[in-house]
Amino acid sequence: MQSFRTEIENPVVEKDIIDLANKIELFHNGKIDEEKFRSLRLARGVYGQRQHGVQMIRIKLPYGKVLSHQLRRIAEVSDKYSRSRLHITTRQDIQIHYVDINRTPELWAELERDNVTLREACGNTVRNVTASETAGIDVNEPFDVSPYAHAIFSFFLRNPICQEMGRKFKVSFSATNEDTGLSYMHDLGFIAKIENGIKGFKVMLGGGLGSQPRHADIMYSFLASDKIIPLMEGVLRIFDRYGERKSRAKARLKFLIKDVGLEAFKKLVEAEQNAIEFKSVAIDDTNYKASKPVSVAPPTVEIKNKEAYHLWKTTNVIPQKQEGYFAIGIKVLLGDFYTDKARLLADLVEQYAAGEIRLSLRQNILIPFVKADLLPFFYTELEKLGFTELGYNKAVDITACPGTDTCNLGIASSTGIAKELERVIKTEYPQYIENKDLVIKISGCMNACGQHNMANIGFQGMSIRTKDKLVAPGLQVLLGGGNLGDGKAYFADKVVKIPSKRGPEALRRILNDFEKNTNEKLFVDYYKEKGEKYFYELLKDLTNIENLSTDDFIDWGTKEKYVKAIGIGECAGVVIDLIATLFLESEEKIEEAKTAFNNTVYSGAIYEAYRSMVNSAKAILLSEKIKTNTQANIISQFDELFVSTNKVNLGISFSDLIYQIKMYPPTKAFALNYIESAEVFLKAVKAYREKDIAVL
Repeated sequence: MQSFRTEIENPVVEKDIIDLANKIELFHNGKIDEEKFRSLRLARGVYGQRQHGVQMIRIKLPYGKVLSHQLRRIAEVSDKYSRSRLHITTRQDIQIHYVDINRTPELWAELERDNVTLREACGNTVRNVTASETAGIDVNEPFDVSPYAHAIFSFFLRNPICQEMGRKFKVSFSATNEDTGLSYMHDLGFIAKIENGIKGFKVMLGGGLGSQPRHADIMYSFLASDKIIPLMEGVLRIFDRYGERKSRAKARLKFLIKDVGLEAFKKLVEAEQNAIEFKSVAIDDTNYKASKPVSVAPPTVEIKNKEAYHLWKTTNVIPQKQEGYFAIGIKVLLGDFYTDKARLLADLVEQYAAGEIRLSLRQNILIPFVKADLLPFFYTELEKLGFTELGYNKAVDITACPGTDTCNLGIASSTGIAKELERVIKTEYPQYIENKDLVIKISGCMNACGQHNMANIGFQGMSIRTKDKLVAPGLQVLLGGGNLGDGKAYFADKVVKIPSKRGPEALRRILNDFEKNTNEKLFVDYYKEKGEKYFYELLKDLTNIENLSTDDFIDWGTKEKYVKAIGIGECAGVVIDLIATLFLESEEKIEEAKTAFNNTVYSGAIYEAYRSMVNSAKAILLSEKIKTNTQANIISQFDELFVSTNKVNLGISFSDLIYQIKMYPPTKAFALNYIESAEVFLKAVKAYREKDIAVL
């Protein structure tokens, strides 16, 4: 195996990084199946990029909080391993691109020196826990949700129950009823509430975007804060067991809830509580390490353009609930900025604010705890960095995913059209620079990483084929989405498909009509009043593809003729025995179970043993060319095809053996017995496999 020194003090983190390095070597040597390796590296923040031979690295930053020393470390890593550019995502992460996969373990090790992780930033795991960027400072919040978001992040990081689910799982916290954490589009969304003096949350379940957006259900109108971790553990266990695994397109929690129904799902989660170790997890928000503002005299500065300064204060400065303090919003075009500015920003907030920044869901930066008398100084310093552009979280602030710039799944440019639409608004509709009602979002494909189908005006990248079989970049125009607050929202309607170069004209028509008919209505109300058919007629002529020009076949931001090319991932280059890989993983899971047992983490030990048994059963089913789907399906199939036919003799049904996990509390005795059962089961199925191979 590869020799690798991490110099990391935390032994769990060090083992994780060394394991990644070893798995990379095994993959290069043809010892690990490509699909399994992809799952492993994704769970460690290493994502295949559109460009061959390089990776995108996603850095997991819970609720978007980044301390100044962490920002410097991220900048240093980007300089050393990438191209000195940082990209803020719509989940409050930071991504860096063009990284050699062989250097990812050392990159990760360097980040961990400042307590920054890649772990579970991608893959079929609990993704970054997001929250309102104003959490802790919002004038309307009942309490600061940051400690609760951090507790969820910490509890489920590396937790065995959510390492290899059928699909990703997304969680959000909203500080107020304004629901700026967008609870309605998350697998689990929490909105802060206080009832009878008790801190808790309205719980939203089963939301999601993508090609089939689903509005989350209200799971609980109020749940005390000490119950949110046990609840989430129950939800994750049920999702892991019954969630779709064969069809990736239907593997999100929203489809499982749609299939079984909300009440039936709640009963499954409630029944699962018997197997959960902690029935109540009190989250001590008094010990949460909140950043403290520094006390410093304001340097003397001269504001040259007072009108610009006052307009900036109107659009980019937010009063805090802490008297005398303000938060400054920095509009970051498409979420992209460079490491030189990151370092200067880190120095600025450390010396004159609270030593932290918050990344927002709209790909921006918020600086909290700026004293009122320091606002002129901050304006002059941020102006030097190009960080005083007007319109933080306003209409001119367009959200867009990377699209075809780097993403494997991108169909058309989202960043290119976003830049053009921002230019149109700034130059032709300057009144919208102060408008926070109008929300415009763009995605490069149906997966909605740019959240286009929750916007007032959304655009989705696609391709358009002419009668002559020529292909041009296109846009699906969506209208009428909007966040109504307290977990309520509208998803946008798909109105028309147009060539991408006609996007600006579509925006002009929509805004002109809005200006003419608004009567001070919100955009969502204006759209509902007019209706989808009205806007189809308004934009209908833009759908005509019989009159395309040469320019229509060139996407935004490029000079080359458009070619629809969904990127492909890495290839191992050799045929690998997937069954052997699965057995290897089963053995590793048993070892992990023993380690957890020795550390008295009995719940984790039991779940690792459970994962080992499911994995082993899947291996044998695949060896017989039997297709597998959910974990529950794997268990029943194994009973039907191997136990009931006496091909594998367990002395008990596999269901009765493995489902002890939901029958018994996670005691020391049960954990020991369950691990032994996993070992016996693995030995039995490997013996069957060896016998089967010998016959062949």
